[in-house]
Amino acid sequence: MYTSTLSAETRTESLKAMTEEELDILVIGGGVTGAGIAFDAATRGLRTGIVEAQDWASGTSSRSSKLVHGGLRYLYQLNFALVAESLRERGLLLTKTAPHLVKAQPFLWPLKMRVIERSYSAVGVGMYDAIAQSYHRGSVPVQKHHSKKSSLELAPALDPSSLIGSLVYYDARVDDARLVVNLVRSAAQFGAYAANRTQVVELLKEGKRVIGAKVRDSLTGDEYDIRAKAVINATGVWTEKTQSLAETGGGLKVLASKGIHIVVPKDRIRSKVGIFLRTEKSVLFIIPWKRYWVIGTTDTAYHENRLEPVANKEDIDYVLEQANSVLADKLSKDDVVGTFAGLRPLLQPGTLDGDESKSTKVSREHTVTEAAPGLTVIAGGKLTSYRQMAEDAVDFALKTANLAERECRTKDTPLVGAAGYQALWDSRHRLVDESGLSLDHIEDLLDRYGTDTMKILEMIEEDETLGKGLEGAEEYLRAEIAFGVLHEGALHLEDLLTRRTRLQYEHRNRGLDQAEEVADIAAELLGWNKTTRQNEIDQYRARCEAEDKAEGITSEAEAQKVREEVEPITPFVDVNPDIEG
Repeated sequence: MYTSTLSAETRTESLKAMTEEELDILVIGGGVTGAGIAFDAATRGLRTGIVEAQDWASGTSSRSSKLVHGGLRYLYQLNFALVAESLRERGLLLTKTAPHLVKAQPFLWPLKMRVIERSYSAVGVGMYDAIAQSYHRGSVPVQKHHSKKSSLELAPALDPSSLIGSLVYYDARVDDARLVVNLVRSAAQFGAYAANRTQVVELLKEGKRVIGAKVRDSLTGDEYDIRAKAVINATGVWTEKTQSLAETGGGLKVLASKGIHIVVPKDRIRSKVGIFLRTEKSVLFIIPWKRYWVIGTTDTAYHENRLEPVANKEDIDYVLEQANSVLADKLSKDDVVGTFAGLRPLLQPGTLDGDESKSTKVSREHTVTEAAPGLTVIAGGKLTSYRQMAEDAVDFALKTANLAERECRTKDTPLVGAAGYQALWDSRHRLVDESGLSLDHIEDLLDRYGTDTMKILEMIEEDETLGKGLEGAEEYLRAEIAFGVLHEGALHLEDLLTRRTRLQYEHRNRGLDQAEEVADIAAELLGWNKTTRQNEIDQYRARCEAEDKAEGITSEAEAQKVREEVEPITPFVDVNPDIEG
């Protein structure tokens, strides 16, 4: 019987099962692309496995702008195909596949020129709306123009001198890490085998053909041979390192571009809507969440260690400067309660070095290719288009492996927690009465877990202590920590504080005030002894202290060096140190 449960036990079972019988598809990489591929393959009835060297979504896919968007700026680059694809995928997520995780979000675009800017923005956003409505009519409202007065009523935080009026349009926001975990769980529900903290150390070959992978369990050091008819490399900024294990000169070349975000308290920006700004270099979003604002992003070429990028002083100052260009009450570094940094995997034309490789010249469209017989590689793209990327990758792998074609099912298959979500949302007041939890808690649970909220409420019925909020972060229930371990595959303290919850950047202390309590819950469920529990806390504290220090350093290299001094909780094995990262 298939289950959506991810746990330490199912991970061990999955590793064993993947070694016992040849897979149809083995996916390497547990970000949104790899998770989407595993879900796609599993829903086609393929025997599927997915492995991830670290935790699910531990890289780029937990450090994005957390937006599901059509790429408005691509419209101004006349890239209509990319915009249409993104808007179609946005509509699917909002209406069918993940309405519990993806929410429509209005953005106010301040205008500074009365005729020219309002005209071209109206035409551009008008096309944006028209494309969106052609796919999913009514999924979000269409644009609306506002005078200066009504703009300031919507967003009193804006400096009156920064606009003559505005245009309000819609995109959507998403908890990116939760989307990835949800995708992996959804793949497991259809029979996929999933193992995080499992690193590929070798690609198995017969002649020139890749026939699987040797993987190392980072928790035990044990190694396993997994055979598969087709292997798909979906490792983002690690694409070249992974495909080099096939000892081939083919494949994709990927450039890393760093984007950082800052988080400020909700009361520091008075606005009923998000804010969208066009900057000299790119765009900036000021994105409202329930208790805070996320502001970003940057787009800078990155040449340091790719494992744990950090926000440095120059990054933070830039984001503050851009936001302050339209805000009346200026933000300062003292207002920043958290930061996070991620690396975008951008397809790189030409060679690895040279002026032609600047990130601003690289397309964000994805590409699928065969790096070696049996090894499919996919890179590029963006979070919004993960489903289409997955469909393309599986189609390509089936073809190159001479496997029978199978129809993609993901357009019509809701993710775990989605089916029945709206009905449960409409019943949320009854759930408040029956559970004794606050309306805030019930709404938060529904928007994090969808219909799996009922599983969490059942856990609380069995153990009422799980119904209490974490001390100092009462917005999260103790039951959510337990659920993260028992159903979402969390194996370490940092998994729980940075991805199953967002405490790492939602609180000034990066979740350290909650670390002891969270570690106590995890220790009981994962069988940690006192030494292991303390090691988990000490390692997380070292991480937080390093990130704090990096925020005060201007130099990218020096800031990154500080972060690298913290030993990863799961040692990262660089199996190809001679390949430039």
